[in-house]
Amino acid sequence: MPQIIQVRVQPAEAEADLVLKQLISQQKGVPLSSIQGFILLKKSIDARGKTPWVNLTLQVFINEPVEKRLLRSFSFQDVSKASKRVIIIGAGPAGLFAALQLIEGGIKPIILERGKDVRARRRDLAAMNREGIVNPDSNYCFGEGGAGTYSDGKLYTRSQKRGDVTRILELFVHFGANQNILYESHPHIGTNKLPHVITRMREAILGFGGEIHFEQCINELKISGEKLTTVCTKQGASFSGDAFILATGHSARDIFELLYRNKIIIEAKPFALGVRVEHPQQLIDNTQYHCKIRDPFLPPAAYSWVEQVNGKGVFSFCMCPGGIIAPASTAPGELVVNGWSPSKRNNPFANSGIVVSVELADLKSKNKSTDPLALLQFQQEVEQTAFKAGGGNLQAPAQRLVDFCENRSSTNLPPCSYVPGIVPTNLKDVLPAFIQDRLRLGFKQVAKKMRTYYTNEAVLVATESRTSSPVRIPRDPKTLQHPQISSLYPCGEGAGYAGGIVSAAMDGERVAKAILQQWGIATTLPPTAPSV
Repeated sequence: MPQIIQVRVQPAEAEADLVLKQLISQQKGVPLSSIQGFILLKKSIDARGKTPWVNLTLQVFINEPVEKRLLRSFSFQDVSKASKRVIIIGAGPAGLFAALQLIEGGIKPIILERGKDVRARRRDLAAMNREGIVNPDSNYCFGEGGAGTYSDGKLYTRSQKRGDVTRILELFVHFGANQNILYESHPHIGTNKLPHVITRMREAILGFGGEIHFEQCINELKISGEKLTTVCTKQGASFSGDAFILATGHSARDIFELLYRNKIIIEAKPFALGVRVEHPQQLIDNTQYHCKIRDPFLPPAAYSWVEQVNGKGVFSFCMCPGGIIAPASTAPGELVVNGWSPSKRNNPFANSGIVVSVELADLKSKNKSTDPLALLQFQQEVEQTAFKAGGGNLQAPAQRLVDFCENRSSTNLPPCSYVPGIVPTNLKDVLPAFIQDRLRLGFKQVAKKMRTYYTNEAVLVATESRTSSPVRIPRDPKTLQHPQISSLYPCGEGAGYAGGIVSAAMDGERVAKAILQQWGIATTLPPTAPSV
């Protein structure tokens, strides 16, 4: 029987099979020749001390043949002639993984995506970066694969109790992702590789009889009694189904407004807003690894922090080592920035969102306390202010980190990865006062723990505002249907039940399983997923 052991090694040793076999031999007290091989089950970096170490969990084969890594198989069915069909609105991770789960259950999914496929989508992203042109239906947020496809492809999650994380990762591997995502502590596919994985998912959905319709944006709901029966698109098409999964992502403001006009219950939901901070990657490496030059066997360093400022959270979000800041606007006249990294994370900068929790109580207008769209409108107003401050063409207002914290203007700015360009701006003219105040205090508190982090070599770029949905679409905790519309299943980030690729994928599977169970198709439903 294979044995499980843990070893703690230097970064170079972690990449040397012979060294690892020698360590296994010593730990188990057996001859080196008896170690036939091993499988890496888990890998993490411990950089808390002066010297970084790598912790490995290995499945070891002693005096027995080495087995291949055991991956589960997936039983997809031909659903081209299925008697029931589910309309899935949105082709992000929630929608795609819901579709795959339905196909396993013998139900036909029909995906409607307002944006374009991953390949055609690239041209619209290029137009944003080079010309400042925003296609409201095809951008970093909208299109096949959702927001994560071209904004990093991070697969780590804290949502271990919401579903089967390993199954999600193995599905990604099944469709072409590198197996290292199965054992890395912070798995990451990379913006340059994830589109190929998404393409293979699409091909499988179509190959097993599902449908995917691109450039179909919902603008009308047909409801009979308390049941949604048909959705219509602004392109003139209509789609009827036995159930509808609403998986539109956190930026589909027109969908929230459509629900509101139809008097379908939605709620304002706290979210977070702030800036992207960018440092030279070497500075972050020096800070985290306590070295002048990063060991070539170590990956570019990342960081994560959270501070409490007057009882409110200030925290890092979507940190991108060796990454790039990109425009993530979804409408003309608004400015949103996000970050992404290629699979090698080999760009010279590191960036991260640094954001502040925003609640209804933070709004000045008290009469907005019952408006479910109040936080959405607040988010939009800040983005419009940032666009104007940048001067147009998606140029972004920016300020050096220490200058911002000391409330002085930056006369010039350091090099930055943001392609449309950054403009020296005092961010007090862009961000609401309570956001500014909390960010300043948060940065100053972090400076006590990460002194080299607090530097004018770092630049703040506004605004990071699409951390999560500012609206929640309620659903019954057992059936997962909207409490008012029996056939409508809110799902994923846009509905307020996920935060990131993996948790959205798990929620998509969870909703699909709820539908299958309702129709008497046996499946095991994961534990109840709380809203986020």
